[in-house]
Amino acid sequence: MTVRRVVPNIQSEAAQDSREFYGRLGFEEVMNHGWIMTLASPTSPAAQISFMTRDETAPVIPDMSVEVDDVDAAYAAMRDGGAEIVHPLTDEEWGVRRFFVRDPNGRVVNVLAHR
Repeated sequence: MTVRRVVPNIQSEAAQDSREFYGRLGFEEVMNHGWIMTLASPTSPAAQISFMTRDETAPVIPDMSVEVDDVDAAYAAMRDGGAEIVHPLTDEEWGVRRFFVRDPNGRVVNVLAHR
């Protein structure tokens, strides 16, 4: 399994202000679903930050997202290792397959792959 990118998820009611702030550092908006907005570096597209007011289909806002090349293998590894699955493996309508898992520090990680 290969990690493609890691994105911090920031709970925010000030997404537009954050876009302006991080825009001064060179970030540009690459996705906006209303409840989540992602900014990325145009020269290093895997360098991203997401701002979320809520999660559209999951019970909590994850602390970070990890995109992998094989989300089913990641899910099996976490489940078989006894990790707490916070949100089941799900195909989302916006084109990702994902699950949430709690890390040893209590942080919730959104593990995903684009379909």
